[in-house]
Order: sequence, then C-alpha cells, then structure tokens
Amino acid sequence: MIDQIANIEDGLIHHGKQNNRVYVMKAPREDPQSFITKIEDLAAENEYEKIIAKVPDGIKEEFIQSGYDEEAQVPDFYLGEEDCFFVSKYMCLERKKVSDKKVIEQVLQAAYKNKGPLYMSGLKNSFVCRKAEKRDITAMAALYKKVFITYPFPIHEEAYIESTMDDHVIYFGVWHQDILIALSSSEVDWKSKNAEMTDFAVDPDYRGRNISSWLLQVMEQEMKKYDIRLAYTIARAVSYGMNCTFSKNGYDFAGTLYNNTHIASDIESMNVWYKKL
Repeated sequence: MIDQIANIEDGLIHHGKQNNRVYVMKAPREDPQSFITKIEDLAAENEYEKIIAKVPDGIKEEFIQSGYDEEAQVPDFYLGEEDCFFVSKYMCLERKKVSDKKVIEQVLQAAYKNKGPLYMSGLKNSFVCRKAEKRDITAMAALYKKVFITYPFPIHEEAYIESTMDDHVIYFGVWHQDILIALSSSEVDWKSKNAEMTDFAVDPDYRGRNISSWLLQVMEQEMKKYDIRLAYTIARAVSYGMNCTFSKNGYDFAGTLYNNTHIASDIESMNVWYKKL
C-alpha cells in the first residue's frame, strides 16, 4: 500500500491510498491548468481525499482559481527569491474536519515560547555525528523500523534508502559506541537551492538529550557548503518535541497542512517551518 512517486507532464507527484492524497512535490510552470486537470482526474479516479500542492508564487493564482486554498507560505523558497505556497483541495469534506485543532494550537504556543536561535557546542566524546554512508544502510533501515510504525515514504526499506542516497538525499546519523542511535536527512533541491530537513528518528532510549538539535545544526552547516539558501521542514503538528526543536533553532512557522500525512498509524496534520541560511 506504499504510495508511488510519478511524473505528470513536467511535474512530480506522490500519490496513493496510504496517505489517501495526491502530493504535488514539483508543479510545472508551463500550462499549469492542464496539470491541475490531470491531477484532479487522478484524484477522482482513485477516490483520494485530498490534493496538496507545493507551488511557486508565479503559478499560485492558477490553483486558487481552481478552488485551492492556501495552507502555508514559505518566503524566498526558490533560489532565495520567489515564495512557495502549499495549497490544498479537499475532495472529501470529512477529511477537512480537524478534531485535534486545540492540541495543534497548544503545540505551537509551546514552540513559540522556545524560540531560538539555539547554539550548541557539540556532542560528548562518546557520540559521533557524521554523514551516513552506504555501509550504514542496514542499520539505518533497522532504526527507522524501530522508531516509526508507519511513514509516508518507505524509509524502512534498504533499497529505498540507497536509491535516494544516489539521487538527492543526504543522510546524517549519530552513533554512540558504534551503535546508530539517531538519523535525519536533507532532501536537497539543487536547482532551487533549498532543502527539506526531514526523517528525524531518535532511538527511544536516547531521547531528551537534544540530539535532534545537534543533527539539525550539523545539517545546516553542510547545506551552507552547497550554497543552499533555505531550509524547511514538514513536522507532525501534534509533536511538541519536533516543533520546539525547529523553533528553538531559529525556524519560523509557515502554516499548517491539515489532515495531510499518514504517520504513526494515522492521518495527521503537519506544520511547515523554514529558515534562511
């Protein structure tokens, strides 16, 4: 039931029954109306409940005129110059109802109280933080299996990790006495010079030590080496830990994608955070 990644015209989408949605990861600038028609036909054919699209400012109005609503805005997303908008259309009215809105608001309030920037000196001598390599893939898949019951992408599969590592994803890990205890990744859009900071997983035995913040700061420094100008994340809206991690590291809130992603065995809302590097 794992969702598929596919191309439609010059766009890139992620779709399937696991998340019960179409996620437009890259929307084509040429003839966006034709693209919108095709993704909506795909959604109707498969009875998907939501379409969420990440689109540049230049074609946002085409989506708005087609009945999409803005859920988040990230300034200077493309080449540090053009804004990005997350726009959505709910094909099912039930999917639009948000039952945990109060919890989401409480998490945001907690995150605002922890607003950074946070500066950390580094890990203790018994911990090592570095970029993950192919020799680490078996341990990486095992940790992701341990931490996540379900996930929107098959990060628990070794073949998937290897294929993304060969493409546009840089993984980072923390080892304690040669045991992998934490992971994260930077999904890099080399053309647009932005990176999604994602796939954070910390072994339950090692939580509460700010390991995610250590990873995030190492990732940011690495992205700066590649002239990546903006970092962002799409975090579980009910997770105090991850929202506070990004807020205290100087990220700004961009908006909430409601009932968006199947993670931790249920469809959850996601918060978008961003930081100019």
